[in-house]
Amino acid sequence: MHNVDLSVTLAGMTMKNPVVVASGTFGFGREYGEFYDLSELGGICAKGLTLHRREGNPGPRIAETPMGILNSVGLQNPGVDAFIATELPFLRQYDVKVIANISGNSPEEYGVMCEKLAEAGVDMIEVNISCPNVKAGGLAYGTRPELAAEVTEVAKAHAGQVPVMVKLSPNVTDITEIARAVEGAGADALSLINTLRGMRIDVNTRRPILKMNTGGMSGPAVLPVAVRMVWEVSNAVKIPVLGMGGVSKGEDAAQMMLAGATAVAVGTACFADPYAPLKVRDGLAEIAARQGLSAVSELTGGVKPW
Repeated sequence: MHNVDLSVTLAGMTMKNPVVVASGTFGFGREYGEFYDLSELGGICAKGLTLHRREGNPGPRIAETPMGILNSVGLQNPGVDAFIATELPFLRQYDVKVIANISGNSPEEYGVMCEKLAEAGVDMIEVNISCPNVKAGGLAYGTRPELAAEVTEVAKAHAGQVPVMVKLSPNVTDITEIARAVEGAGADALSLINTLRGMRIDVNTRRPILKMNTGGMSGPAVLPVAVRMVWEVSNAVKIPVLGMGGVSKGEDAAQMMLAGATAVAVGTACFADPYAPLKVRDGLAEIAARQGLSAVSELTGGVKPW
């Protein structure tokens, strides 16, 4: 590891390295655990949880795009209680930070889940605000500052001592406006970006390839958008940022950290190469060593804008 200190601290949570696996791309770690020791990772952000079991959307729900994929999986998951009973004990076998990702249709649902997960002892809760608010006519919480702030306040009130990280949607006019609102409501950290909304159409059948018509785009193609948004948000708030979106190698992660991220998440790259998170970690260490840094954390915020 070139004698570089890889540890980072994100909202009071110290990880042995800055590489987290992104929610929804790693399941609950069981399949990837057959490839390598999950303790090699800095953190695992588990598949998105809802209050009750959810089957997800009908297929087709994954479509390839140039340099990425579209997905409309629809948060298929066993529910928060099943996660606590079955998946959390499995993850606790490993020396890795466990981040639970939650989605709700009302602030009350977020509150209930935060309480359950805090009592169960997760290391951090990631609040997905890209889900629709039933009471606000289906508007996503993450698209309106006041809605994002409301969910954040409820999550913080029910999470006890567990840090709350809010996952921002890129599908907004000004992401810094949402970031500031969430920081003001007490968030301990921010993660960004979530997927970009996209669509593919079969020109022969004239039907969208995804059954839900549109889906979330992720993969290498979104990296420049993600880096730009991480940079903007890092300059707008004082709380730490977990950067994600198109990270597949060490250089991508270094860009995220230079833009202001404290740590990075690897998502879609895991589908093509299960070892991608470890390669990102080692690539980061090489870059830091090459630049004469004693710690990889020294990269954070190091960009020199023109």
